[in-house]
Amino acid sequence: MKKSFLLLIIFLFAGLAFYGCEDRSDLAAPSAPSTGTANFARYVAIGNSITAGYQNGAVYQSAQMYSYGNLIAGQVGTTFAQPLYSDPGSGGRIEAKTLFPSFSSYINPNVGTPINLTYPKPYNNLGVPGAAIYDFLNAYDSNSCFSAIANPSAPVRNPFFNLVLRNQGGSKFTQWDMTKAQQPTFVTFWLGNNDILGSATNGVSTLMTPLATFTALYNAAMDSLKTLNVPVVVANIPDVTILPFFTTVGGQLRQQGVTSVVGTKGDGSVALLDLTKNLITLKGQAELAAGKGTSPANPLSNGVVLDSAEIVAIKTVTAQFNGVIQAAAAAKDFGFVDANAKLNQIAAVSLTGGYKEDGITLTVLFVTGNLFSLDGVHPSSVGHAFMANEFIKVINTKYNASIPRINLASIPGSVFFSSGPASKIVVPDFKPGTFDRMFF
Repeated sequence: MKKSFLLLIIFLFAGLAFYGCEDRSDLAAPSAPSTGTANFARYVAIGNSITAGYQNGAVYQSAQMYSYGNLIAGQVGTTFAQPLYSDPGSGGRIEAKTLFPSFSSYINPNVGTPINLTYPKPYNNLGVPGAAIYDFLNAYDSNSCFSAIANPSAPVRNPFFNLVLRNQGGSKFTQWDMTKAQQPTFVTFWLGNNDILGSATNGVSTLMTPLATFTALYNAAMDSLKTLNVPVVVANIPDVTILPFFTTVGGQLRQQGVTSVVGTKGDGSVALLDLTKNLITLKGQAELAAGKGTSPANPLSNGVVLDSAEIVAIKTVTAQFNGVIQAAAAAKDFGFVDANAKLNQIAAVSLTGGYKEDGITLTVLFVTGNLFSLDGVHPSSVGHAFMANEFIKVINTKYNASIPRINLASIPGSVFFSSGPASKIVVPDFKPGTFDRMFF
């Protein structure tokens, strides 16, 4: 019995390290599903790291196979080319070493290689990790993207625009250009997250895209997509403050009886921060381990703290951006996926039994919640299947289709934590620098 249990635990750890590293034939769609008035002959998915299938702090093939776009394509039986990166991926992949009795992780030091750079057409998956709404119509490489323009002195430029767009010889094709060139018959669009998330993960709210700018850029993107005269489905922006990246450290401290820490607020002041009202990011775990946060002389840095005022600002801007997205979708008669409402629904029950689907329990808890990968921001393979189903629901309703939903229990990783939410939040052990190479 002990031997069998040991083997089970070994299998568990192996699965956690990759969070979905095998291709399953049972994901194949039934023959000839009805797509109604939607035509998936040339399906293009536009977005950022979520669309790209980014998991555990990296892009890698065994996770990209479970990107929500690829899963949708599988359900309708269409070709879906992606800018695949051989495992262990683009570098900096977070992997689990142990879960019980305590969680421990490490950064895989190895780097894979792009394996289909010579694909003769634009990729169907145009998800570019780090892309903001500005980039859809304007960015064509690592030097022209929003992050490079906003921070020209940054030591590392986003390499994924070069990986996905592959401009050479002076070409300047953007995500929009690559979309249009494919003469798509169906498009999904999920951009705008990084206009909030990039600021929040660095513990600030002042760097979020101004509402007027976001409105103009988003409406310009929708105007462009409308000229294709094909079905388009867009998704809105989840409330980032419910993600494990923001909730785990404070939740774990509170379970240990710690009610407050000393941190630097957005206005530069140092204060005692009530952990029921302020958030500490996963980056803050390393600072706490180094002794910070215990006195005004040694506070947590502003970069790992979202104080109560910043949380309000982020929630306000999220609501405003989502209003823009929903209005634009309605004006263009595009399909609309309310990702924010669905994730908020799951967050509301995460500590009281979780959200059940296909016998799987989903919560927003770190590691044990099934929805998010080890970086606390990006969906797990199960999370991608869940979001693919949300897109499929909208497609079926709006376009009179009957595309079969994906059984979450068929997705690698789904069986590891299916008995309900953990009684205790898993304690992260991330070292300084773990998130330095992560793109959202």
